[in-house]
Amino acid sequence: MAEPIKLTEENFASEVLKSDIPVMIDFWAPWCGPCHMVSPIIEKLGKKYEGKIKVGKVNLDEYPSIAAEYGIRSIPAIFIFKDGQVVERTVGAQPEYAFAAMIERVLAE
Repeated sequence: MAEPIKLTEENFASEVLKSDIPVMIDFWAPWCGPCHMVSPIIEKLGKKYEGKIKVGKVNLDEYPSIAAEYGIRSIPAIFIFKDGQVVERTVGAQPEYAFAAMIERVLAE
């Protein structure tokens, strides 16, 4: 995976809700400092777990309806979807091991 998938209202259902593997989503905005700290970590994990998870990003300035649908009030918010459902979530900048632990829990299920 070279780059995370840019998720939009048009492709969210097909890329996330109907995905056959778990999807880690980075909900972010360009003005959010902590989002810029988290983004390279999420991209690195996407490469590490390539084939086991997909990684996507939602710019909440462009798609506020997605934020509203999932009750996102603070960013960065990292969610993992599996079988169309949110199975893991965290808000705020975290160290890499915390995000990796989320992935490991989902893959162990």
